[in-house]
Amino acid sequence: MAGAHSIEDLRRLARRKLPRPVFDFVDGGAGDELTLSDNRAALDRLRIVPRILRDVSAPDLSARFMGQPLPTPLVISPMGSCALVHPKADLAIARAATSRGIPYTLSTMSTVGMKDMARAVEGPLWFQLYVLKELAFNEVLIDTAAAHGYETLVVTVDLQAGGKREKDLHNGISIPLRPSLRHVWQGMSHPGWAMRFLAAGTPQFENVRGYLGDKSAGLTIAALVGANLHAGFDWDLFDRLRDKWRGKLVVKGVNHPDDATELVRRGADGLWVSNHGGRQLDGAIASIDALARIREAVGPSVPMMLDSGVKRGTDLMKARARGASVGAIGRAVLYGAAMGNEGPGRALDILLDEIRLGLKLAGCPRFDDIDSSLLA
Repeated sequence: MAGAHSIEDLRRLARRKLPRPVFDFVDGGAGDELTLSDNRAALDRLRIVPRILRDVSAPDLSARFMGQPLPTPLVISPMGSCALVHPKADLAIARAATSRGIPYTLSTMSTVGMKDMARAVEGPLWFQLYVLKELAFNEVLIDTAAAHGYETLVVTVDLQAGGKREKDLHNGISIPLRPSLRHVWQGMSHPGWAMRFLAAGTPQFENVRGYLGDKSAGLTIAALVGANLHAGFDWDLFDRLRDKWRGKLVVKGVNHPDDATELVRRGADGLWVSNHGGRQLDGAIASIDALARIREAVGPSVPMMLDSGVKRGTDLMKARARGASVGAIGRAVLYGAAMGNEGPGRALDILLDEIRLGLKLAGCPRFDDIDSSLLA
């Protein structure tokens, strides 16, 4: 990784390191990937107006979210099936993040269970809940998260069904995996990955073992998860969930200003503006564009964060200028995880170094002081 100086460099390394179906699963989006590409295009359209003659000799990366100080403006997004990339990917990402004071969000569909993750790392842990059809099982998950010290519950509300991931359909990425000659050839072409995968065995969704039901249909991962989600999750059920969880609650997948204002009224502590990285509804609004409209609707005091498309330190600065307190990353660290245990830390350090440099060159002594005047 010595030659990796950007997240795009890590992406290229991961593309070479991983079998094509696995890389496409990580890298791809839904449908024609319109939202996937627009997440980047919308960030790229924004331009920074640098200021001069300011003391930026010691740029301050600290931020605040829901009243809590954070040493950096980064959070790790929830990601399922990370073990397809590397058997220890979940743990490697969590350890790299928490050692830097960065909150790690464990997915409901993680391949490491809540209890094992809490034992393995020291640092801020959040738990992300996919609302499943069986309400009692959701409450079990919430109780387990509370019992093992997860600080914040992140409720994902943009996954009423699994997105149509056409690359996965073409590549035959399914549960259970049904090996084809192409899969065998891809494994032979990537022997390091194949040996690790075979030694570790088929990864399991540890938090929902025994819940997902019949796996004989050969569904894509998105379709299998989607078949178990509660498509009827509504405002009344949200109120029930809010009452159940006594800690901080963040709602992930917010895109419309009216939904944002209603969530705040009903007790959400923070809003996570996200289109699921372009992996759900293709054609959905870019997250950075949705962010500005939501900030205008809810006012300046509501804690907000953003994901989808972030791959540069300056992207975090742009998100802050549009109203986010912090930003979240997923693919960026997962590309690094393909390189092994040190890869996620390399990805994080690249982004943190880019934020420091960006603050200096833009004439911004403190990340938290960035406002809309940063942008043209």
